[in-house]
Amino acid sequence: MLDLKVGGVPEHFNYPWYITLKNKEYTKQKINLRWTDFSGGTGAMCKALRESEIDIAIVLTEGIIKDIIDGNPSKILQTFVQSPLVWGIHVGAKSKFKTIQDLEHATVAISRFGSGSHLMAIVNAYNNGWDIDKLKFKVVKNLQGGIDALTNGDADYFMWEHFTTKPYVDEGIFRRVGDCPTPWPCFVIAVRDEVLANNPEQIKTVLNIINSCTENFKEIPDIDKTLSIRYEQQLNDIQEWLSITEWNDGKPITKNLLTRIQNKMVGFNVISEKINSDRLIKNL
Repeated sequence: MLDLKVGGVPEHFNYPWYITLKNKEYTKQKINLRWTDFSGGTGAMCKALRESEIDIAIVLTEGIIKDIIDGNPSKILQTFVQSPLVWGIHVGAKSKFKTIQDLEHATVAISRFGSGSHLMAIVNAYNNGWDIDKLKFKVVKNLQGGIDALTNGDADYFMWEHFTTKPYVDEGIFRRVGDCPTPWPCFVIAVRDEVLANNPEQIKTVLNIINSCTENFKEIPDIDKTLSIRYEQQLNDIQEWLSITEWNDGKPITKNLLTRIQNKMVGFNVISEKINSDRLIKNL
């Protein structure tokens, strides 16, 4: 039995992993797969990959590309979610800020440097023609940290996945002033180089199992109701999310796609220069 550790955010995107683990589909293939929630998001997962605390990460595309360029000994195997991630731009309920344009000189809460909330704040600034070098950041670790920072006035706005934060908007904790979709597929599956070198067949098996689940995920009876209850979201919000979300079709990630994403990231000043995309991906 091979032990493997996988990490991801505790959000509805990753419910297929819960299903396949609950059904012991990996155990049947002699793989002891264990899941860890990372409420701190992509930055925390990149750190865990570097420190061998996890073997596989379901991670934001922009975050892992930047971290591999910066020395993370891992490779991207495939996209997990092909559709963009819609980042809500939130202020506190009592904030003086009313529009995205009001936030140009405001302090943005981020989970950590190199995280999706950090990199997408840069993308949003670029989209609005702001001076990226003048962005001010407050590290808050996770979603709860973002709630606390905006409520206490330690930061002015916070970017997090639109539907995950929708309940806090409904409760009047946050006020959303706009959205910023990623200009690329949002989640990829990344694996440590050492694990890929030693266990390529088992990793292939893991991918086959999860891809088989996501292929028909939307057709699972009452999946909208299940997700609504599990993630404490309104049924109509989950239905909207399902309608705009597309998982991977099982195809490996291509060098051309990674090159196009890197070109955009350079343009957004998210990375300073691109590398050969062969250094980012591994096709099993």
